Amino acid sequence: MEQTKSTWVTRALDRVEVVGNKLPDPAIIFFISLLIVWGLSALLSQFSFDAINPKTGEAIVVQNLLTGESLAEFLSNMVKIFTGFSPLGVVLVAMLGVGVAEHSGFISAGLKRMLDATPKQLLTPMVVLVAIVSHTATDAGYVLVIPLAGVIFYAMGRHPLAGIAAAFAGVSGGFCANFIPSAIDPLLQSFTQEAARIIEPGMQINPLNNWAFNSASSLLIIGIAWYLTDKIIEPRLQNVEVDGDPSEIPRFDELNPQQAKALRWATATLILGIIILVAVLYPDSSPMRDAQGELTTFNAPIMQSIVPIIFLLFIFPGVVFGYVSGTYKTTKDMIDSMTKAMQGMSYYVVMAFFCALFIYAFNKSNLGALLAIEGAQLLKSMQLPSMITIVGIIFLTAFVNLFVGSSSAKWALLGPIFVPMLMQLGISPDLTQIAYRIGDSSSNIITPLMPYFPLVVVYCQRYVKSTGIGTLLSLMLPFSITILIAWSIFLLIYWNLGIPLGIQANYMYPAAG
Repeated sequence: MEQTKSTWVTRALDRVEVVGNKLPDPAIIFFISLLIVWGLSALLSQFSFDAINPKTGEAIVVQNLLTGESLAEFLSNMVKIFTGFSPLGVVLVAMLGVGVAEHSGFISAGLKRMLDATPKQLLTPMVVLVAIVSHTATDAGYVLVIPLAGVIFYAMGRHPLAGIAAAFAGVSGGFCANFIPSAIDPLLQSFTQEAARIIEPGMQINPLNNWAFNSASSLLIIGIAWYLTDKIIEPRLQNVEVDGDPSEIPRFDELNPQQAKALRWATATLILGIIILVAVLYPDSSPMRDAQGELTTFNAPIMQSIVPIIFLLFIFPGVVFGYVSGTYKTTKDMIDSMTKAMQGMSYYVVMAFFCALFIYAFNKSNLGALLAIEGAQLLKSMQLPSMITIVGIIFLTAFVNLFVGSSSAKWALLGPIFVPMLMQLGISPDLTQIAYRIGDSSSNIITPLMPYFPLVVVYCQRYVKSTGIGTLLSLMLPFSITILIAWSIFLLIYWNLGIPLGIQANYMYPAAG
């Protein structure tokens, strides 16, 4: 496989890479966006608009944010704007628990055991399944599952690059397909909720509003990756020689007896935690139910406790694994795991600061409401069916994803536009969020701007020295195109069948009935 071989696809993606590298950091993009909002608010506040707020029945008036009074209010509330930014607390609390499970070795041990116990004929689907599950541990899929997949494929006499491609497709191409709730669910939900409140202040969206669809999507992604890996990718690699340095090819080490014992105890702890949770929820008089005895309403304490529950279900097994395996000697070791997790979130905190200021100004100026209503009127005039509109959102997101790698950063920018605009067309925030997640996931594996893309190239070079960006792109392009098209069709079928999207989720806005 020639690294220098050029096709129209690689040439096009090279141009994407050049353009994308010239874009500022997402945090700076939010800061620039804030300045643009300020300038537009001052300019457009001089004009009157016919757009009517559907909730108040009054014409929308753009507020000038560059007046002395507005700037003084902005400065005096800056700290509250940042600390009150709902996605910030959601992510940090969840990551404290996930960090303990990850850095203690519990997640790594679990993934190793799952892959090691898999029959050869089911290796590909198991690799993809484990890759999908790894989303619950942030970067674990990239730093553990992808290289492990190459090792295991190689050990079983299969081409290691096929294993890496399958794992990469599951970790990144199927990023939003998962039957296990993870930190990404409340993170995206919080941005969606803030965007929906541009049209309906006080609107609440359940963190698990996409859970049912994401669970079903897991089967779709596994099937696609399984077929493409075994029938297209691996046969294509038959003549590609594995010429890497044997000393650089990582070994797949079995769990030692102490780690195996720790995994059993930690798994038992996790199961016990789930049993306790079910036991608490089951009685009609459960304190986790609302006043009417329901579990799935917004007023039910359980629905307001999703993030703390994720925290608890990760931290206790992580602590047990750490002490039994010997990874933890003192309580300081556990705190160090939390600290490492927070260090990994330091960039997100910086980005969240600028994002919070931008969203505040965007909402305060009324530009979001104006753009949503005017945009909705334009879409209405085009008279496009709702399903075509949703597919358009999916493909637009997939294109934007080639330039901006961060999922949360993109949704923070696009959510305040997409969500209220489609609400005006009768499409719910829940459905809009799913469309975004499909588009965001599908093109992850073909953009060199994705932070882990170069790392995957390095994994491949351990086995095939000539591997370059073009090599990996040629491997992953069939996955990306197939996932994008098949997942979009799957959503339309799912929608037509009226299967629930998730908990307290709707297809249309306002919800029927």
